Amino acid sequence: MEYAQLGRSDLQISRIGFGCMSLGDTYAGSEKVLHRAVHLGINFFDTADLYAKGMNEIAVGKALKPFRSNVYIASKVGNQWRADGSGWDWNPRKEYILEQVEGSLQRLQVDCIDLYQLHGGTIDDPIDETIEAFELLKQQGKIRHYGISSIRPNVIREYIRRSNIVSVMMQYSLLDRRPEETCLQLLQENNIGVLARGAVAQGLLINKPPKAYLNYSPGEVELAAAAVHKAADEKRNAAQTALRYVLQHPAISAVVAGIRTIEQLEEAVAALKTPVIDEKELAVLKEAVVANKYEQHR
Repeated sequence: MEYAQLGRSDLQISRIGFGCMSLGDTYAGSEKVLHRAVHLGINFFDTADLYAKGMNEIAVGKALKPFRSNVYIASKVGNQWRADGSGWDWNPRKEYILEQVEGSLQRLQVDCIDLYQLHGGTIDDPIDETIEAFELLKQQGKIRHYGISSIRPNVIREYIRRSNIVSVMMQYSLLDRRPEETCLQLLQENNIGVLARGAVAQGLLINKPPKAYLNYSPGEVELAAAAVHKAADEKRNAAQTALRYVLQHPAISAVVAGIRTIEQLEEAVAALKTPVIDEKELAVLKEAVVANKYEQHR
């Protein structure tokens, strides 16, 4: 396993992180995969209070409890379930964050969350109030560090300017190169770690039938997937090629892979042992489809 420092934090995290949202519904199955991940060297596990209405945090906390001193647990806050369970609403208020962290701590069975992230964000949020909540939680020892999970450049710029975030989680893949325009360089210049999610674009770069994705047509998605498969070889399959594309950007601290099975886990971890994508292959991948850019929230 390879490790990298997460921004200006003191966390040395595995370059393949475990995205817990995809875990199955049974605890026994989740425990087996999570334990195997620890044994393979993964030490960064990402969940959220939103996932399965808190049950995901419970499963993750229980499974990782025996390894607590050797792993980092990240969670997220900001999406408030409606009383009738019909959906959720955005709530970045200080009072709400301070209230919800208590539930996450209890479900995760920890005294301190290693990385607590705002699960979204808009430019119209009370950003200073949100930051106050995270800073207070740090002072209280309930969280070690905080970050945001956002793809919005205008929101990211404000948190860089006004807060002490150590990380930003954002979607990034060959089919979502929007972060390459400005965000990745900006975060790298400010020593803020990037946690990349969606590296295989919902499986469209690997084995899922092509469909419209973001601003790309099914035909363009098919072209990108074909380029990924062409760049694969006997040492690196399509999934690992898609992961390599993301991992090779210097701003990326880790890829947080959505993992459900042992097979997916071992394939993702093995990507780190595969050859890097050379400049010629990289050029072919990038030329497969025109790089997209953010149209909103710039």
